[in-house]
Amino acid sequence: MSGAGFSAAEDAPSAAELDWRSRDQLPETARDSLPAFCSGGYMPSSAGEGGAGVFGEGAEQDAPLQVSGLNARYEIDRELYLEGDVRLRQGDFQVTGSEARYNQSNGQVAIQGPLVSRGNGFLLTGERAEYSVDSRRFDINTATFLLHGPEMRGSANSLSRVDDSRVLIREGRLTTCGPQQNDWAIVASDIKLDQAEGVGTAKHVRLEVLDVPVFYWPFASFPIDDRRKTGFLYPQFGSSNAGSGAFFAVPYYLNLAPHYDATVTPQYIHGRGLFNEVEGRYLSTLGETTLQLGYIDDDSAYTDENPGESGQRWALDASTRATLGSGWNGYGDFSVVSDDDYLSDLNRSLEINQTTHLQRRGGVRYQDTNQYFDVYLNDYQTVSDRIAQVNKPYAQLPEAIYAGTADAGWFEAGLESQYTWFYRDNDTLTGLDKANGQRFRARPELALPMRALWGFSRPSVSLDYTRYELDDYTAGDGRFDRTVPVVEWDNGLYFDRQSSLFDVPYNQTFEPRLYYAWADAEADQNYIPAFDTALQTFRFEQLFRPDRFVGGDRVGDANQLTVAVTSRFNDLVTGAERARFSIGQVQYFQDREVTLFGEGGGNRSRSPLAGEVVLNPLQNLEIRSSGLWDPDTGDTEEGRSQLVFHTEDYRYLASVGHTYSKGELEQSDIAAVIPATDRVSLIGRWVYDSDLDRTVGSLAGIEYNNCCWSVQVVHQNYLTDDRELDSRLLFQIQLKGLGGSGGSSASISEAIYGFDERERRRFGAP
Repeated sequence: MSGAGFSAAEDAPSAAELDWRSRDQLPETARDSLPAFCSGGYMPSSAGEGGAGVFGEGAEQDAPLQVSGLNARYEIDRELYLEGDVRLRQGDFQVTGSEARYNQSNGQVAIQGPLVSRGNGFLLTGERAEYSVDSRRFDINTATFLLHGPEMRGSANSLSRVDDSRVLIREGRLTTCGPQQNDWAIVASDIKLDQAEGVGTAKHVRLEVLDVPVFYWPFASFPIDDRRKTGFLYPQFGSSNAGSGAFFAVPYYLNLAPHYDATVTPQYIHGRGLFNEVEGRYLSTLGETTLQLGYIDDDSAYTDENPGESGQRWALDASTRATLGSGWNGYGDFSVVSDDDYLSDLNRSLEINQTTHLQRRGGVRYQDTNQYFDVYLNDYQTVSDRIAQVNKPYAQLPEAIYAGTADAGWFEAGLESQYTWFYRDNDTLTGLDKANGQRFRARPELALPMRALWGFSRPSVSLDYTRYELDDYTAGDGRFDRTVPVVEWDNGLYFDRQSSLFDVPYNQTFEPRLYYAWADAEADQNYIPAFDTALQTFRFEQLFRPDRFVGGDRVGDANQLTVAVTSRFNDLVTGAERARFSIGQVQYFQDREVTLFGEGGGNRSRSPLAGEVVLNPLQNLEIRSSGLWDPDTGDTEEGRSQLVFHTEDYRYLASVGHTYSKGELEQSDIAAVIPATDRVSLIGRWVYDSDLDRTVGSLAGIEYNNCCWSVQVVHQNYLTDDRELDSRLLFQIQLKGLGGSGGSSASISEAIYGFDERERRRFGAP
């Protein structure tokens, strides 16, 4: 009898084979979510009469044993023997087999296979098993199992459920590859899973690729649920000519407490030496704080390039956010590097952009429906030696901002105010550039808002007042003020009609708008230093602002009327805006005399035509274009266009862009991710500068996916601060269910719109 049972077990399918179906055999919902590079998938899990399987919650202590079979033989007070379609159940534990023997004296049940135990999200098969009615211990030989959630299958010489939360696996093997596809697997001699602690441990662990061992760990500890677990993360590797060649990093995660953790990443960079990065995170009832540190003790490449400089280099980046309650929030950001070249040479994981200034800012803010308050300290570290002292930004020590509105009968009263103490090192500066000091600015406003379904009108008057108290001011008394009256009148009408196009009903709007602005500002304001002021870029949205300057040190004179019109096409079925067309122009009634040291003035009677177009003909296609056209000269002053497309599953990505600014810049940009086959995709981006007549950035790579692993290889060129093309080679290998190594995805996501969402959906995540 046992021999017959063994033969049946030998021929029995594994747990994965029981539930695996080819693509055309899957239910429609499962088939729709299956990635194109998968030839099949698992049937959705079912608990089978409500059972939870061997890894489910334990049975009640007094739950009776229920058994059934086609044939039965019972020896009173000794043994119950069942044969043929045997089903055993106790509480939520259940198993089926070909025969079973229940020994009443010791409460042991011997079950002969092929046996199957199906639970919610779990399927187990085996050759034979022992089950203890009293302790609920379950031991199974020659086991195979399937976890439906992560789509992970495995096998073991023996598997034991010691109790409701602990499982022991001997000579275990697991993978997320489909049946008969052993591209990779994790193999271990002993595996212990503790669901109560959310931890698994394994001895003599090896990673096998095509049945060939490639990594070995004598001991490993890993999480088996969403709880964090201390241990090694997957290695990272790549190549960059900025780092003199290849790098290899082995991150180690420390789960120090439920509310704080750390990741230590030692890495070797060829030509530089041992480099270490540390990230710590702290979570409190108020918010989260993150601290990142990078350090290298002796950078040999840096000392070779900069004789006399220390090879000891470091960087620090810290951020904190806190919700204090009752509308109050706190925040802080602090970044510092040891030298100007750190970011281009070493930084890969610190959240500091390749920038010329690193910000240090911290403060508190309050906001409710009618008012806003923000006070902070703000400073910078300039990390480019090509920026002269006169062009370095001022620190705000501090800056306080308050804005509020209130109803006053038919009227609306508002106030915008700002106090700032500006400071920067001025030992080598002269003239207005040497000045530091305080500035207070307030702009009270009284408006009469009038709104109806067919339009709106909003006349308003305001007073822009500024007070300075300056030190090291060489143009006279450093204590002076400025007052500018401002009048605005914004008007708009709304017309619409309904029609249809290609049998799709839509609503078209026609929205003309008139905006008048008048400001009586003194013509010469160049005795005032430019602490934070610049000339605004003229675009469509600038048509409806009274001031052509941003910042508080200039208030532009104005006597002008904007005439503009917008038309929208709204899909009445989905509610989506399918198209928007806008165009407008400013008519000037007097010359603009206020300048920022020669910039911002003008004597022309009308502005260039400013327009923008936004098209969304498909849900996954967006086309944007904006520009300035001068009707007096017939020249295009500025233009920006971009087309972005992605398929619903984000397998295909494409974007085309063009940026033009007369006499300054003209660049073209094209990027795409195109599947060459169901499993191979090509990745690319190219940025070309027409003025420089050269490529200023490129990215080219290939990606391979199958249903259980993927690999990316990407070569990237990018322009450095000294206008030289640098290059690096990036890799990423991802094993489904186990994460990946390398770091190409982050760089591609920054370069190609939609790639981060594509990565999230890689293995069929919704």
